[in-house]
Amino acid sequence: MGEMEENSLKTSRIISQTALKATAQAVQIESDAIGLGDAIKDKDKASTQDCAKALIFLCHHIDEGLKIEYLTVKDPFVLWNGLKERYDNLKLVTLPQTRYYWAHLRLQDFKSVSEYISAMFRITSKLKLCGDNISDYDVLEKTFTTFHASNMVLQQQYREKGFTKYSQLISLLLVAERNNE
Repeated sequence: MGEMEENSLKTSRIISQTALKATAQAVQIESDAIGLGDAIKDKDKASTQDCAKALIFLCHHIDEGLKIEYLTVKDPFVLWNGLKERYDNLKLVTLPQTRYYWAHLRLQDFKSVSEYISAMFRITSKLKLCGDNISDYDVLEKTFTTFHASNMVLQQQYREKGFTKYSQLISLLLVAERNNE
């Protein structure tokens, strides 16, 4: 298998694991909201009807590949725990690579501010899913420190504005980019 294909498969797996964790959090909240939380957390507390509803609910929220893997599972508690075991290693698999991406993320490496912002949000979302606390201050500092060397005066001007929210800096960067086009 070619290196590119192999990397594509690895990336696909990581994205799936990240999506699985995000979906799991949403499913937990939603299942509690509709009264099916016990069926996936403690099978002894749920009625047969609630277990059936919970199984349908879980199957509706997982992707096709996982549905096929768990096709024979008829207990929502077993399905939930199988999925939980699957994403519990997310931190071990995804966190080192995502921290690498964070360390090497530079504004100057992107063609547009929008592309940079998109990459920034993708990376910070993965870090947060893995339990890292990324604040607006961290994101602001990351952006300031990755300006191209020829834009140091601009970087200093943006710092002096005293932004406390990353969204404030984003707005200004997008406007500045439009004005320069």
